[in-house]
Amino acid sequence: MKKYLLLLHDDLQTIQNLSPKEMEGLVQAHMDWTKKLDAAGHLIAGEGLEEGSIQIKGKQSVIKDGTFLESKEMIGGFYLLQANSLDEIIELSKECPCHLWGGTTEIRPIMQYD
Repeated sequence: MKKYLLLLHDDLQTIQNLSPKEMEGLVQAHMDWTKKLDAAGHLIAGEGLEEGSIQIKGKQSVIKDGTFLESKEMIGGFYLLQANSLDEIIELSKECPCHLWGGTTEIRPIMQYD
């Protein structure tokens, strides 16, 4: 099976405006989806990410803060999945709970080195 990184781009304004009950529903939806992926043999790993980040750039290793609040979206989490084809991972990704709250999924195939 081929591996794919599924990046979850959350709409910051939408996420920040969720009620506690809606946030609980979002978390539960991800837990349920994770169990479904695991049972079907697609899940390798998955985690939520905190808002802040650090970027290290160039030969001089310049360090700067990332994920600024002016951004309209942030990467709120990821799943590392496996599937037989890109078409299969696309179909699986359509069910990602982040879409229910205006989020976007980005699929990145993992390079295979022989």
